[in-house]
Amino acid sequence: MSLSLALLLAAAAPAPDYGNTQLPDPHAEAQARALMGELRCVVCQGQSIADSDADMAADMRALVRQRIARGESPTAIRNWLIERYGDYVSYDPPLSGATALLWATPILLLALGAWIARSTFRRRR
Repeated sequence: MSLSLALLLAAAAPAPDYGNTQLPDPHAEAQARALMGELRCVVCQGQSIADSDADMAADMRALVRQRIARGESPTAIRNWLIERYGDYVSYDPPLSGATALLWATPILLLALGAWIARSTFRRRR
C-alpha cells in the first residue's frame, strides 16, 4: 500500500520550475544561460530574460530550459521565439527590411558626425 502511494505521489509531482531552477546538466545550463542573455524580456523593455524578475521572463526562461533539456539547439529556440514574439525579443535582430534602418543608423550617425566635424574644421582655417 505505501509503495503504491509513493508511486502515485511521485507521478503527481509537478515538473521542476525551470524558470528559477537550473538544469542538472552543466553544459545544457550554460547553453540556456547564454541564450537567455540574448533574449529581451517583452515586459521589462531593456532587460534580458536572465535578468528580469517579471513572470513573463520566468516563463520564457522555463521554456528555454525545457527545450534545451529536450535537446533542441539554441538557434532553433531563438528562431521560434522570434517567430512568436517578433524581432523585438532578440538583442541581435536579423537584417531585414523592417530592421534595416536600425542597422544603418549607427553608420549614418557616424558619417553625419564626420561631415559636421570636417565642415567645422574647414571654417576655422
